[in-house]
Amino acid sequence: MKSPLFLAFILFFSLKLSAQDATISGKITAEDGKPIPFATVYIKSTTKGTSANSEGEYSINLKSGTYDIQFKAIGYRQESRKVELKASQSISVVLKNEDYQIKEVTVRVGSEDPAYAIIRKAIKKRKGYLNAVNAYTCEVYIKGLQKLLAAPKKFLMFDVEKATREAGLDSNRRGIVYLSESQSKLSFMRPDNIHEEIISSKVSGSNRAFSFNRASDLSVNFYENSQVWQGLSNRPLVSPIADNALFYYRYQWMGISIENGETINKIKVTPRREHDPCFSGYIYILDDSWRMQGLALSITKKSNINFVDTLTVNQEFVPVTGNVWMPSSLKFEFTGGLFGFRIGGYYISIYKDYDINPALDRKQFAEVLRITKGINKKDSAFWEQQRPIPLTLEEKTDYTKKAVLAAKRESKPYLDSLDKENNKVSFTKLLLSGYNHRNRYNHESYNFSSIINSVYYNTVQGLALDYGASYTKGLDSVNRFLSTKYYSVYGRAGYGFANHIFTGSAGITLSNGPTIFNVSGGSGIVDMNDRQPITRFMTTAYSLLNRENFQKLYQKQYVSASLSTRISGGWRASGTVEWADRQWLPNTANYSLFHPKGNEFTSNNPLNPAVDAPLFPQNQSFKLSLRTSYDFSNKYETYPNGRRYLPSKYPTIGINITKGIKNVLGSDVDYTLLSADISKSDIPLGFYGKTSFYVGVGKFFNASSLFYTDYQHFSGNQVLLYNSGINHFLLLDYYRYSTGDKYLEGHLEHNFSGFITNKIPLIRKLKLQEIFDVNYLYTPTLKHYTELGFGLQTNTGIRVMYGMAFNQGGKVDNALRIGVSF
Repeated sequence: MKSPLFLAFILFFSLKLSAQDATISGKITAEDGKPIPFATVYIKSTTKGTSANSEGEYSINLKSGTYDIQFKAIGYRQESRKVELKASQSISVVLKNEDYQIKEVTVRVGSEDPAYAIIRKAIKKRKGYLNAVNAYTCEVYIKGLQKLLAAPKKFLMFDVEKATREAGLDSNRRGIVYLSESQSKLSFMRPDNIHEEIISSKVSGSNRAFSFNRASDLSVNFYENSQVWQGLSNRPLVSPIADNALFYYRYQWMGISIENGETINKIKVTPRREHDPCFSGYIYILDDSWRMQGLALSITKKSNINFVDTLTVNQEFVPVTGNVWMPSSLKFEFTGGLFGFRIGGYYISIYKDYDINPALDRKQFAEVLRITKGINKKDSAFWEQQRPIPLTLEEKTDYTKKAVLAAKRESKPYLDSLDKENNKVSFTKLLLSGYNHRNRYNHESYNFSSIINSVYYNTVQGLALDYGASYTKGLDSVNRFLSTKYYSVYGRAGYGFANHIFTGSAGITLSNGPTIFNVSGGSGIVDMNDRQPITRFMTTAYSLLNRENFQKLYQKQYVSASLSTRISGGWRASGTVEWADRQWLPNTANYSLFHPKGNEFTSNNPLNPAVDAPLFPQNQSFKLSLRTSYDFSNKYETYPNGRRYLPSKYPTIGINITKGIKNVLGSDVDYTLLSADISKSDIPLGFYGKTSFYVGVGKFFNASSLFYTDYQHFSGNQVLLYNSGINHFLLLDYYRYSTGDKYLEGHLEHNFSGFITNKIPLIRKLKLQEIFDVNYLYTPTLKHYTELGFGLQTNTGIRVMYGMAFNQGGKVDNALRIGVSF
């Protein structure tokens, strides 16, 4: 007789066996024998399912029991199989082409296609379905794959053939360049709260990286009037059932089919104008409820999308309850190319286990994303069990081959050999790009400035040299893309060959996540305008080629310390304390390559350009600057090494105070500057583009002793090339209107995102964005200075603007400007 303990063990073990998973697998093909890529497999009356891979192969794990399994794909007739599952089994299915029946409809000559009546009903129901669920949770599996389809052997000075060979691609420079999988738990609460926790992550070729797949990034909702896909399109993309869709689309009724007792209308959609931000393809709408059952839509480069030539979206919905349907799968496929490179790939999401009545706390949505340690360490056995979409042979080979490469890449001998190759010194590097000596294994690097960027010319120093070097040590090796813990030691040395002044400075920066501490000191020849509105390159170019010396400089010897940190959520603070000895300098050089008629160098005194008289006496200053800002957001992402806070949809408000303190270490200054600012970039305005603004206001108090370098300065511009930041002027003098009193500064910029240029043949191919600027400045001496700017911008950020300046009702200046985002 067996002991009770032994019997209990046998009973427990038998129960575990009876409840264990079994696998149903097979292949889904069309009538011609060809596989149907990414066909869907779902268990009837549940939200559990999977997708076939690109070769039509599928696999799904289920507990023993009886199931009604449905196999379907857009454009094919659904097949069902009743399965009594006790052990793993294979079921392959052939799907027949869907035969859409045309109902008997009386259509008179010139009458409207029946599709329009269906679409109007779908549009009427759109908002109700958009808001049908207040909250839900689900599990999401995502697979992403990108392939290089073609590439040149060399591109510019880069050896493409060598790089692709090291990345594991074939001899023709073709193959998988990115393959990843992830599993997430996704939570949603209206109106737009998202929380996603990555449960597992796998990236081919890397043992440390985390997948860039995000369920929230791949989410689309065609019940919204438009899709805003940043980067892909400058304009919002119009949904085929948007409120104004009839203005953008033509519709054609293709017939009906019956599936699970539901009548499905197949509607063909095409843009009325081929260059509008619209999709082409098919949407499937259920009779009576007029909801979407699925869609297969594409958009091409004719609609001026970026990066890819064609993007296809396939989405299917399943009923979660009688009145609620939710996405069951979503797939993006894309192809594109540039400069001889061709890429292609897909991202596919599988959704399951919906709960549309979850117990959620709104506070938990402060955390938008959570990635914890260890999620990228799951072994192959885990993925074999959890992966809903089988790997293709090519994908299996890629994982296997690149696992070997990954282990090799992380080894010290490999990293040392890579460093040895890349750390070779050459005259070209030293001259043009600078020299960077890296030790990847120890996470450290030495950087030396390029010679060409260290040599410049101005009328104060003449030909001058300012050379820099730095050493950086990473302290967090969790992921090189996410590391925020490091320290850096840096220094610079300079000499002016006309004024014979040596300069030198050094400092150290310590970073620990959101907290950054810096201490530095030394001497330098610096811009009187602390905004540094004109670069050394432009100063050199205008001085030598056009005999115009816009930049005005002084000598500064200083010791400074600063600390910045995040106090909580969107609340940040920083402080700087500095002692400086400041001395005005005269011009010492008068050379230029050319001497255009009417152009002469001016003095180094911007308020008295004809005479090189000192603008201020030598003085010492001890000042304390504090700033705090708040952006009304507490949303963040959690990574293994800390949090990353996300930009707010609300404006950022900042308050600043600078106190010049007299008699501390011989300080001559005594003043208080109190200022505030409010700003926001890229406020979306739908089809009309996006708006940015900045407003700053300030006033000096108790200003019994201050010098020109203590004034409030502004980002003016007097040259052809300028930095096109939101708080930059187009035509304002660099120095003349700086103030030691009060000021009000305002900037408004609207980007129409191609609203006009996309309607002009030929021009639309350039993907230009229309820019409109208004800049305003008030000071007691300047009064009401206003600029209007009009221009065009490319996707690279380069813009051409025509600006006009007005003051006290009269036009004072106008010019053409080229803006670059440095």
